[in-house]
Amino acid sequence: MKQFAALARVSSREQEREGFSLEVQEEALHRYATQAGGEIVKFFKIAETASKGEQRKTFRELIAYAKKNAFALDGLLFYKVDRASRNLFDYVELERLESEYNLPFISISQPTENTPAGRMMRRTLANMASFYTEQMSVDVREGIARRVREGWFCGPAPYGYRNVRKDGRGVIETDPVESNNVKRMFHLYAYENLTLDGVVEKINSEGRVYRPSQPRFPRTSIHTMLKDRCYIGEIQHKGQWYPGKHEPLIDRATWNRVQALLGGSTHHATTLTYAGQFMTCGHCGHPVTGELVKKKRKDGGVNEHVYYRCARYAKGDHPRIRVKEADIEAQVLTLFDKMKVEDASVRDWFRTVLASQTRDAQADSRAQRAELTRQETLLVEQQDRLLNMRLADDIDQEVFAKKHTQLRDRLASIKLQLDVLDRSHDETAELAAKVFELSQTLKEQWLTADYATKRRLLEIVCLNCVLDNVTLCPEMRKPFDVLVEGRFLETSGEDRIQKPSDCAAVVSPVAGDAPSSHTPFRATDHNPGPQK
Repeated sequence: MKQFAALARVSSREQEREGFSLEVQEEALHRYATQAGGEIVKFFKIAETASKGEQRKTFRELIAYAKKNAFALDGLLFYKVDRASRNLFDYVELERLESEYNLPFISISQPTENTPAGRMMRRTLANMASFYTEQMSVDVREGIARRVREGWFCGPAPYGYRNVRKDGRGVIETDPVESNNVKRMFHLYAYENLTLDGVVEKINSEGRVYRPSQPRFPRTSIHTMLKDRCYIGEIQHKGQWYPGKHEPLIDRATWNRVQALLGGSTHHATTLTYAGQFMTCGHCGHPVTGELVKKKRKDGGVNEHVYYRCARYAKGDHPRIRVKEADIEAQVLTLFDKMKVEDASVRDWFRTVLASQTRDAQADSRAQRAELTRQETLLVEQQDRLLNMRLADDIDQEVFAKKHTQLRDRLASIKLQLDVLDRSHDETAELAAKVFELSQTLKEQWLTADYATKRRLLEIVCLNCVLDNVTLCPEMRKPFDVLVEGRFLETSGEDRIQKPSDCAAVVSPVAGDAPSSHTPFRATDHNPGPQK
């Protein structure tokens, strides 16, 4: 009895068009083997659901089996030539089996002899199959590109949307539950001063469900979604973004704010008050990070302690020092104690200095705004020129899309900076005044403040901080350095720190007066440089 190996291959499109499936091919191949007085001893199948890797694996298994068992086989059976291979490289492998291993290539529905004319016919059919595959690939790519340019999604809908069919076309629409989750996470990150870990903790604590199979929101998924431009109504294709027809979930202002925050290292920090780039290590200069340590008690409860240590704590000969958050908190409260001023006239003088610095900040803001406005105008002009070049066919669509995306992102960044400038100096002045009032009043206000408030207050007071062994060494911003490191002395030579009465001619309390260049207090050792 003759022995054959056989291969059946089908794809969904071909099955719909030509009306044959794996079962049809398998039945026909077995019938041919029986009529030829033999049987199929090894059957290989490539289903419509197989990936390219799986298809290659099955084909390689066929070749290996045929070479190993060529002496016992009477031929390789295929339904048609294009079922045997979809490219010329694979077909050459099958012809080599025929010429080198004397293993006939048999196409049961397109019979050809093993003669020069028969092999030419098979090669022609193989060429046609290869051409069809390559052309179909080109058509699919062009169809996808055209669909994207028209504003339609290709493939599975991103989180927050769902795939539907309308008028015979596959489109996406907003998923009411998932879209609310997306809007919530953007709001938390943009406006509630939470880090990425804080967003994860907050959104999971609200009882929201990511997916039925995975209720909790993964950190990496949230980070990916916060950077996905599809939520502002765009579609990605080959590294470029195109305007989409789907409904945006996030407004441009919120998106720009989130990207500005993600542009730094914010998403790597936790919501521990003194972590997230606030302190650096006095030994090596690397950032100090925080860790939450949980220990079980004998009664079954859990004690939680927050420690701060250098990020290179476990490297080489680095000192193995960890500092409790309570110890750093005590040092911060001591810092506020040093800032406390009993003399009412001195407090009034200090408020006047803050007002003077605010006027300087306003002048700087005006200069920055003028420069940003100039850059904004130039970018708008560049966008107009780019559009004119595309209309005149001086550049192709791909170059236009790439440059247009770059200009749009730069313009959005500048608009965000302008928005920040509009309110930053007023907010800073107000917060500085609040910090000063805080330093003069009850420390309980600090103890009851939340994470975001504490961090903002520390940023107003401190220029930077170094953790030297277990000691917090802050470099104070001006004019708070006067309160902490200097005292208003009666006499201290030429470098004396002046009393409020001495500063009357230096800092005018009248609004609108230009500040003098004379310094009302000396520079400290920790913050050298010219003083206003």
